[in-house]
Amino acid sequence: MSNPSNSLLTRSGHSGHSGHETDDSINNTGPATSGIYITQRVLNSINIQQARELNKTNLIELGGVDGLAEKIGVSLQRGLSIEKVVEMRSRFGNNEFPDSPMRTFLELFTDAFQDLIIIILMIAAIVSLAIGLWEHPKYGWIEGSAILMAVFIVAFVSAGNNYSKELQFRALEKSSQRDERTSVLRDGEIERINPKDLVVGDVVVLQAGDLIPADCILFDNSTVSSNESELTGEAEDLKKNRGKDCFLLSSCLVTDAEDKIYAMVFGIGMNSQWGKIKANLVSENVNTPLQDKLEDMAGLIGYIGMIAAIGTFIAMTASIWVRHGGAHVVDGFVEAFIIGVTIVVVAIPEGLPLAVTISLAYSTKQMYEDQSFIRVLAACETMGNATSLCSDKTGTLTENRMTVVEGWIANRKYPQKDFLNCSASESVKLIIAENVCVNRVAYLVHRDSEGKLLPRPNIIGNKTEGALIIMASAWGYDYETLKSTVYNERRDKIFAFNSNKKRSTAVVHRPDGTVRILVKGAPEWVLADCTHYMCEDGTAAILTREKKIELEEHIIIMSNNALRTLCLAHKDFSSPSSLPPNWTESPPDNGGLVCEAIMGIIDPLRNDVKTAVSTAQNAGVTVRMVTGDNLNTACAIARDCGILTGDGVALEGPVFRNMTPAQVDAVLPRLQVLARSSPEDKYLLVVRLNGNGIPDGEKEWRERHRDKPSMSWERDRDRILPGHRDEWIVTRREGGQVVGVTGDGTNDAPALKAADVGLAMGITGTKVAQHASDIVILDDRFSSIVKAIMWGRAVYDNIRKFLQFQLTVNVVALTVVFTGAVAGFDPPLNAVMMLWVNLIMDTMGALALGTEPPTEDLLCRKPYKRAAQLISRPMW
Repeated sequence: MSNPSNSLLTRSGHSGHSGHETDDSINNTGPATSGIYITQRVLNSINIQQARELNKTNLIELGGVDGLAEKIGVSLQRGLSIEKVVEMRSRFGNNEFPDSPMRTFLELFTDAFQDLIIIILMIAAIVSLAIGLWEHPKYGWIEGSAILMAVFIVAFVSAGNNYSKELQFRALEKSSQRDERTSVLRDGEIERINPKDLVVGDVVVLQAGDLIPADCILFDNSTVSSNESELTGEAEDLKKNRGKDCFLLSSCLVTDAEDKIYAMVFGIGMNSQWGKIKANLVSENVNTPLQDKLEDMAGLIGYIGMIAAIGTFIAMTASIWVRHGGAHVVDGFVEAFIIGVTIVVVAIPEGLPLAVTISLAYSTKQMYEDQSFIRVLAACETMGNATSLCSDKTGTLTENRMTVVEGWIANRKYPQKDFLNCSASESVKLIIAENVCVNRVAYLVHRDSEGKLLPRPNIIGNKTEGALIIMASAWGYDYETLKSTVYNERRDKIFAFNSNKKRSTAVVHRPDGTVRILVKGAPEWVLADCTHYMCEDGTAAILTREKKIELEEHIIIMSNNALRTLCLAHKDFSSPSSLPPNWTESPPDNGGLVCEAIMGIIDPLRNDVKTAVSTAQNAGVTVRMVTGDNLNTACAIARDCGILTGDGVALEGPVFRNMTPAQVDAVLPRLQVLARSSPEDKYLLVVRLNGNGIPDGEKEWRERHRDKPSMSWERDRDRILPGHRDEWIVTRREGGQVVGVTGDGTNDAPALKAADVGLAMGITGTKVAQHASDIVILDDRFSSIVKAIMWGRAVYDNIRKFLQFQLTVNVVALTVVFTGAVAGFDPPLNAVMMLWVNLIMDTMGALALGTEPPTEDLLCRKPYKRAAQLISRPMW
């Protein structure tokens, strides 16, 4: 292989031309010290598809990521300067991806003529035209020409509707892309920008759950996991680090990261691996369940029409001899054939699938304006029949505007009226500030995408952590400066929140040779591992039983006031050698802790949530709150917003997951709050409600519990969740509930997938959660979910209206024509008349009834059952 530093890098002074670079003949104004610049050809040499080792070899020959950054002219510590961003954009363009190829109107118009009935009708029209011209040269062309004209108009309208639908969905996709944001380091500050504004050399800041916006090179010392199934089809997550595989590819997901990670962009737009693939993708339309159901019905009606057409053809053919004595046999035979084919055309309700398409396209566009982005079309109609809604608390029912307002700090209580003027000593504040500033993955963005200063910092990542670092800022500590002073990523380590231990942890080697374990988490879990507490002078005292009871009572008081509580603690080791040998994998954070503080954090209810919850309940939807908060806090908030009623049941996750399937089924109708729940608890709740994912038989049951070798199918199948299909279906003869589930975290993906409708949050939701969802709630509001239910019901009801309208016309037309033919009379409606009626009925009717907007009355009825028929008895 030739050396890129000779063949792919060009010395300054080489002549060139303006425009985006595509080869090595373009000049570059790189760093004056190197005299070498990067071209698109060089970047392509380290971005070859399915060639990780070759890409790494080529990167090493370029001097590694540091050498590449130097040649581009970017500081990995500060990112690109504004001037350099402009230069990079002029040379390499923006991070804009090409649109997938779209079928042209002409192609759709041509496809309309592939239908067998249309082909037969055109042949019949041509025969009619020929016979008419032969027998009546002056006016014999009229009927055949009219039939052909009607056929062409039907094809034109069908193609127009399909083309318009495709344009609408693409417009929706572009609208959602405009709302996307990614974090980038420029001029030493983290900014939030649209991914399309990224340029080569930008330093992006990513967290677990983020979508990778461009092809990047990981350059810090982090080890992360990335799922590249979108590009390579590999289902397993891949480990990424600077030494082994440092390439992060666009459109893939960061599935696991302990802290925020930094990576340098080198492949954007068409020159990224996703861009090269996307340019050749053609999206395939997949029917929704309602469309499939209607197409089956249209087929059945078509068969009935076929029988009527054959009967009419036989009756009209017989009448040639019965009524006309065998005269004009050819004319009579052609007329009977045309009428028969026309009856089939009229009988087959092509407008039903068209009505669904129009209704879904219209509703999807309107729902986007109501803050619901539909990712899976079927979810639009399914949402209307939801019977159960499992909602997160933070950000959905509440504003997700966390603020620390109360606390117990170093053996002293600070109620809300005194908290702003906290009088704790500076040494105590420093200990707490170190914990919250180091032990976190959240960070603050102080300016918007236009560079304007925000009135309140935008918290990226966990909002609770953001509230704590804002508190530290109010105490006079810059969270990034403090972290860089205390924390060294080469020797220290941050462990992101562990849902099993209900805490996040950081291990920090201190200048005096000691090691401090910083812990932050749920008070009832962390306090249980504390043996000491911090006094007002910063020293540690033994945590007696009486003192622990006092703290537990204070936690209950704060929780009953709807405050989220959080415990901060630490543990010191005398030297690195005294740490457990496996501390890098499992931090020693579960015993001997010193309790520093217990914070009370308020997150106000959204002003419209009480009304929205009440509306959903009146619409026959059972609303449940699933949260990680403790039971007292969860119940206080659930009562406040109307979810927890007098006869309602509230459970904690550890209790719920240890119940038997029969016990869960007994409590499910009244279960309204699930507190201290893990993502697995949420998944088990969803599966028990709707049956999706219930093990079907012994083999699937054993596979589901393969990590529990002591479990026995014979002994435990009816004792542990989620149960099995045979016992589940006994009590649910009509099927399970239609369940909607909200989620925002990476770990929520299994529950979102198991739900009938997965609802991811657009603001706080990770890309992993959004990719697993069916609908993205753009403003994170519960009221937007209720609007989605209303739109879903409107789609279903509009289709039933159109179905009733079309069947009425079809039945009348078939009856009149068939009766007239059997009675021996000329058809009351000839072929041209029926075709034009069919045209108006299929298109105008679909447009009028399929786009009828929803009304509040739709939320005054109960949802339809899963097995409900499209045509009900009142419709007949």
